[in-house]
This record gives sequence, structure tokens and C-alpha cells, in this order.
Amino acid sequence: MAEKNRQISLYPLGVHREDMGIRVSFVSKMENCGLILYGKDDGSELRRISFAPEDRVGDIHYGWVHDVDEDSVTYQFYEGDNVVPDTCGRFFEKQEDYGQAREEKDMRAGFLKEDYDWQGDKKPEIPYEDCICYLLHVRGFTKHSSSKVAHKGTFKGVTEKIPYLKKLGITTVELQPAYEFIEREPGEEKLNYWGYKKGFYYAPKASYAAGKDPVEEFRDMVREFHRNRMEVVMQFYFPLEVSRFDIPDILRFWVMEYHVDGFRLMGEQLPLKYLSDDPALTDTKLWLDTVEGNRINAGCHYRNIAGGKGNLSVYRNLAVYRDDYLNDMRRFLKGDQDMLRSVCYQMSNNPPEYGKINFFSNYYGFTMMDMVCYNDKHNEENGESNRDGSCYNQSWNCGTEGPCRKRQVRELRAKQYKNAMSMLFLSQGTPLIFMGDEFGNSQNGNNNPYCQDNEVTWLNWRDLEKNKELYEFTVSMIALRKEHDVLHLSREPMGVDYSSMCYPELSYHGTEAYRPSLESQDRKIGIMYCGKRRGQKEEDFLYLALNMHWEAGVFAMPKLPKGIDWELLLITDEAGQEETMQENNFNSTVKCIPPRTVAVFAGRERKDNE
Repeated sequence: MAEKNRQISLYPLGVHREDMGIRVSFVSKMENCGLILYGKDDGSELRRISFAPEDRVGDIHYGWVHDVDEDSVTYQFYEGDNVVPDTCGRFFEKQEDYGQAREEKDMRAGFLKEDYDWQGDKKPEIPYEDCICYLLHVRGFTKHSSSKVAHKGTFKGVTEKIPYLKKLGITTVELQPAYEFIEREPGEEKLNYWGYKKGFYYAPKASYAAGKDPVEEFRDMVREFHRNRMEVVMQFYFPLEVSRFDIPDILRFWVMEYHVDGFRLMGEQLPLKYLSDDPALTDTKLWLDTVEGNRINAGCHYRNIAGGKGNLSVYRNLAVYRDDYLNDMRRFLKGDQDMLRSVCYQMSNNPPEYGKINFFSNYYGFTMMDMVCYNDKHNEENGESNRDGSCYNQSWNCGTEGPCRKRQVRELRAKQYKNAMSMLFLSQGTPLIFMGDEFGNSQNGNNNPYCQDNEVTWLNWRDLEKNKELYEFTVSMIALRKEHDVLHLSREPMGVDYSSMCYPELSYHGTEAYRPSLESQDRKIGIMYCGKRRGQKEEDFLYLALNMHWEAGVFAMPKLPKGIDWELLLITDEAGQEETMQENNFNSTVKCIPPRTVAVFAGRERKDNE
């Protein structure tokens, strides 16, 4: 297959267009192996081309193929009598029916187009402190008829929803596996809807494309996100059977070919040190279960910025992504004892070396709405007698399991939902919500819908109107966070008056100012931030009253500088809002907050007539 007297590169592996033809590089321990070419239109086998015995280095066979129209063929490899796919293939043929059973030997790869016009595309490189993240499943996000997009369940469908995401305030979208994987293998009854298995890591998923070109559609999607100054982060799951040597190359490929902004890396024994030190990934977000071993300058990369010599900025690209925040904050939300110290830590923790992703829900476990509607998982539809999925949900159904018409239960659930959403966006670090959480999406208590390609996992956009109040509350919380810089710092807030404002940047309060009670039976805490508004000189005072007790709580609020009073910005108990405002005028330093309620107060300059 190879030309004599012609030097050939062994890497990258796979089959690639080059100036002189098709370069082939294939790993096999067998002598009898080669390339099979098929007609793209009719699928007929055109040629079998064997590797010459001398065209081999170790277990890598290599060669060149000429006189082939790459746009009119697909290909596979063969080893003896077996046909095998190119695990490094750049894209694969789309099957007609999503979820149709197929084997690896049915996977035929095509050739990557290299003439895409990115139109000056640039990565936004949004700092973690300014990110609002949104996790979605490409198919489930728009597959439901209520999505009202032209291309349901596809990359184009996601692109059509960019205006919605932007209006919501999202800056960074995280995609569940969107690389090629087999949804169902022969003999398997269940669909692998999520895709957490070994995949074809160099190819966008063909069944998520509206047309026949998933490569162009994925690029179009990323380019449109970037035009709106929004980022795309991809999930990658690497089981142990995948060579750890290949992972850095896979990530670099997606950065170079698809302009992806970051990766959520999943799996065991990942080469974290090599990835965090990779010079090609210093401006690429890497979300990891841990950064231990990378703490020294972990994720901090210095670069020249516009200006003069030696003018450097810091870009944190690493971030910790795990369930610590979810577990602690859910327990506090439902009123567990001995949680205040953990809550104070989770809401303020924000290392300067790397980011921290916070969330109340994710693709696994209960959605935020189910978190307040169910005590127990209800996974019977998965066909495993409800044995699958975690039993550790830290949820509370507010008195009745599942759907309920009782006004008292429904109002309590709405308030608990608002409490959770409030605490998420009032926490330091980077907030993330799962698709539909912003308007109360439910999965009917299924906390592990890995095999459900139906209305359990398809986002029902009718809930946007049905739960309009919850959606508008979420929008207001995102806007509130963005308005106050002190809620999204690039580091952990300090408990001292480091900037001579006469107030510590962060302080905690109870029934007496600056004297919080953190005993096991306590379920309320006052948190005050003092900082500067962006682009302004005056101080920004915010007081967060978190009362997760089933009884009303008294909060002492520090007196503010002369001429500034406390003003109520929001309260999650609408029934208690009027009562709170009437009983506590602006001259008071004590507020009574209703049970299971979050309230936010801001320092407001007093008008002359007040």
C-alpha cells in the first residue's frame, strides 16, 4: 500500500486526506489486514487494499491510497475474516432509525471536510466567575413536539434555541455525550440513551444531525454559540479500556477542528496531570472530579493581554465538578440538622487556583422539581424493578409523594424550589442547572432514565408556560447574580475588611449581628457581603437571610453607613413578603423571616424625604 521512498507519519491514527492522496494508519496485531472502500450511495464494496508486511512499525500498519474520490466513499478495516470500524473515524454514516440495533462492524466512516469557513470565529474564554452553565442532552432538549423547532432532537435544534438560552442568561452549555456511540447493540433490549460507554471519540454523533453532515452541523452550532458569546463544553466518558495515551489527542482534536471551549472529563485513572499541563489546552475549560496533585498553580495560566510588555492576565481552566455541593445544600434545604457549617463552606468556597461547579441537580438523580416532589425514586419504567439508580437523593416531597392538587403542598414545593434556586445563584463558584430546571421540568420521579428515549427525558416546553412563575424567578436570580459583583468573585470572599470599607467582605450573623449560632439544631444563617459594584465607587451591601427551619426566624442585620438603609430585594415566601415589609421598616436592624424562606436585602441610599 505504501509508496517506496516516501516518508509517512504514523500519527494521527486513522484514514486522512492529504495532498498526495489518502494516508492510512491502523493498529492491529495481525499480518493479514487492510482497508475496505465502499460506495457512499449504494454501500457496495469497491476495493480491498492490503497492508504490505514491510509497511509496519510495531503494531501500526501504514500506507497510501491514490485515485479515490474521498467524497464518494466510506470505509472500514479488515483483520483476517473480520470487519472492524475505524475507532479514529472522523464521522460515520447516519442510521435511519434512532436506537436501531447495530454492531460495530456496521460502522462505516467517511472523510472529514477541511474547508469549513469559521468566519473569524473566536472562543469567548468566559471566566468561571462570570459563567452561568446549562447541562443538556442534545436529543432530549428539543425532541418533544412542544419545542417548536424545525429540527427536533438535533444539533440544529439546539442552535435554534440559542436565543432562548441567551435570554435566560446562560453563558456556557454542557453537552451530554455528543460524539458517536452505538445506542443499542444486537440482543440488547434497552437503549443507551445517555451514551456513557466507549465511543468513537473523533466523530460528532450522526443521529444528532438533522441532515447527512453531522460535522458541518456541529461546527455551525459552535460558531453560532460563539457569535452570541456563549461557550460549548462537551462531556467525554473514557472507560478503562480506552488507552489513556489517546485522550490528550482526542481533546486537542475537538479544540482544533470544532473550536470546543471545554470538556467535562469522566472515567477512572484519567491523565489529569498531562491534560492540565498540555500547552494546547491552557485556554480550554477542563472539568474534573478532582484536581488533587495539580493544586500548585492548578489551572492558572498566565498570558499576554492587550497592552504593553509584561502585562499578564490569569485564566483558570481547571474546575472541580462533583456532588459535594448538591448533597450538603439539599440536606439543608429539607431541614436536616447540623448543616450550617457545611452550608457556609459550600456557599463561599471558590479557590483562586481553579473553578468550582455548583449544582442542585444533574442528568442523574432527581431534577430540581422532583427533588421537592418525591422522597423515593420511581424507576419502574427502566425495567429493573426499581433497583437501579441511587437511593441517596436527599429530597423531600413536602408532604405527599408525586403529583398533588393540594394548594398547601403545591405552594410549599414552589417555595422550596425557589429556595434552592436562590441559594444556587447566591453561592460563590460557578452555578449550573440541568435543562428544564428553570421551569420545573419533572421526570416523574425517575432518577436514572438512562434508557428512556421518550417523554420522561424529552423536555416538555409546555411547562415553560405552566410554571411561568418559576421561570421568571430563575431569570430574576440570574440577573441579580450578574448585577452584583460580590456574588461572583474570582476567589473566595474574605472575612476581613481588606479594602478599608469598615465592613468585612464576608460576615455571618444570627439573632445578633456578627454572632451566628452554628449548633446542630440551628437551621438559619445570615450572610452579608460587602464589595464594590462593577464600574462604580460606592459599596455594595447584600444580606442573605436563609431560614430553612419550619418556624419563623429573627435575623439581626448590621447597621449600614449613614444615609444607607436595608431594602428587601426578594423573598421566596410571597405570603410573608407584605408582613415582613410592614413589621420591619428600614430603620430597624432586626428582620423576621418566615419559615423555610430565603430573603435578600440590599443597602439602598436613603432619599431626602425618607
